[in-house]
Amino acid sequence: MDDLPSSKRRRLQTYFSEAECRLEDLKALVGQEVDTCCVTFASSVQKNVVFYDCQALATMLSEEASRRQLMSEWAYVLNDGPGVLVLQGGFADHSTIDRCSSAFAAIVEDEKISKGMRGDHFAKAGAYDRVWNAMEKLCVREPAVFTDYYSNDWIAGMSEAWLGPMYQITSQMNTIRPGGKAQSMHRDYHLGFQSMKTVAKFPAHVQAKVSPLLTLQGAVAHVDVPVDAGPTKLLPFSHQYRQGYLAWKRADFVDFFEANYIQLPLKKGDLLFFNPALFHAGGDNITASVMRTVNLLQVSSPFGRSMETLDRLRMCKAVYPILSDLRVAHAGRITEELERREDNAIAACAEGYQFPTNLDLDVPDGAVAPLSQAELMKQSLETGLGQEEFFKQLDEQATLKKSV
Repeated sequence: MDDLPSSKRRRLQTYFSEAECRLEDLKALVGQEVDTCCVTFASSVQKNVVFYDCQALATMLSEEASRRQLMSEWAYVLNDGPGVLVLQGGFADHSTIDRCSSAFAAIVEDEKISKGMRGDHFAKAGAYDRVWNAMEKLCVREPAVFTDYYSNDWIAGMSEAWLGPMYQITSQMNTIRPGGKAQSMHRDYHLGFQSMKTVAKFPAHVQAKVSPLLTLQGAVAHVDVPVDAGPTKLLPFSHQYRQGYLAWKRADFVDFFEANYIQLPLKKGDLLFFNPALFHAGGDNITASVMRTVNLLQVSSPFGRSMETLDRLRMCKAVYPILSDLRVAHAGRITEELERREDNAIAACAEGYQFPTNLDLDVPDGAVAPLSQAELMKQSLETGLGQEEFFKQLDEQATLKKSV
């Protein structure tokens, strides 16, 4: 394959590998500069981050024809441009943010009593106050505040620009206290939440073209965030590195990120949005007093769901005894073919993906993602777990994934 022309070699490269990731390729991509001719509605470009003045563009967003022009430019910035933009003054009325912050603070205090101190996916416990499923908790606790907050035109317009209509929003409120340490560099949901071994199983087109287009990452600044308070560290254009989901843990890529990331201050009410494949990380809060409070948004595409509703819990309980009996019939001598057919059957009946879940309850054990239904089923078969005990664990796992 090495003897083939590079264009044909790329066409035949169906899978990526971590070993083949080349830092030189990333360097070439992040060496680009924003073409200002392509961001005609922007108020400025700072360090390759495109800024938009919401007050100046309010009329444009409210009229259908001009709204589409603006949304088209946003989509260009996130996909073909630097992958990151800021909507300045997205919340002009700060009282909306203040009421939301007060509700979040009350939730945090309640959860400290009931659940104790917990960590973040990419940072240690103690550095952050995080409210998982902040969206539902705010909605149920303060429905008037929720309605005021999420009726925001800029959040809706940006979500539709990237994902189209019918999108779904989830959020996590995040407060980084003074002295809070930076996250490790990463990419985000979906494939950013998987192990390198799992990512490598996904074809190149899924890594490069599908996963980044299924989610929009956003953040609402609930306070002024100076650089010393650790606003998100960003590497513009890094989302264009096709193999990035396999590269972000490599030491050479991490070192390059730490030497080249940019940070920009945010004002209260600003909205930051970026492509989920962009290399990024929350920064160090080295201030003495700034509580960096940001509402993190993950907006999901309506696609990626099966057409019919299946009760996979019931299906797993039906299939497990069959697979268990097959193992017993072969007296524990599992051939490669039997293993493969067992994996195929599990994939057909069990939920193979770990999400959505309740991260208050379904806490990952030493990993970014918790155990999936399929993984539990496979592990149980391998250890010879009895049917009754497997059913019990399956029911317990299903309970952990429910919103409470």
